[in-house]
Formats: sequence, structure tokens, C-alpha cells
Amino acid sequence: MAKISFDDFLKVDIRVGQVVRAEPYPEARNPAIKLWIDFGPEIGEKRSSAQITAHYVPEVLVGKQVLAVVNFPPRQIGKFMSEVLVLGVSDPDGGIVLVAPDQAVPVGGRMH
Repeated sequence: MAKISFDDFLKVDIRVGQVVRAEPYPEARNPAIKLWIDFGPEIGEKRSSAQITAHYVPEVLVGKQVLAVVNFPPRQIGKFMSEVLVLGVSDPDGGIVLVAPDQAVPVGGRMH
């Protein structure tokens, strides 16, 4: 495992956002869901494509808080521009489970 400094860690801007819109993304190479996430007035609304279909459908994601890296460069995923990286952890079968606060917190809050 590569070691990083605390200063390196601080360069990664991880914020809490709230999903305001979610749609299936059948055109993606791997099953995915398109997300529109509100990160509050400082960052605004950003888009992401997430391979989370093993545990989520679009309808249950709207209103959910998630953690995402907001300072990576945008990445083209098929015809969809993904602007943030939503964080998740693999379950034993490889399905992704989203990382989220266990209590409601203000959108835009930075992870410490």
C-alpha cells in the first residue's frame, strides 16, 4: 500500500451532496445510474455516473446524501460528462454500496 502525507490527503476535496435527480444509464458499458447532486451554494449541482445498480434504483436515490470527490477533473463516460466521483465500497459480490453520513448534515460540508 502506497503511503501519502496528510498534506496529500487534504488535497482531496470530499464533500457531502444530496441527490436531486437520478436516471438509468443503459448506454453505459457497465450498468450505471446518472446522478445530479446538489453540493450547496459554493459548489452547486454536479453530475456523476455511478456503477451502483446492484443495490440501488434511481427512484430510491433522490434525496439521499452521498460523499463525493469534487476536485477531480470531469471525465467523459460515454455521452455523459461525470463531474464528481461518488464514493462507494464493494460488497462481497462486487456490488457497490455508497458511502454516506449516518445522519443528515448540511450539503457541501467537507469531510474531515
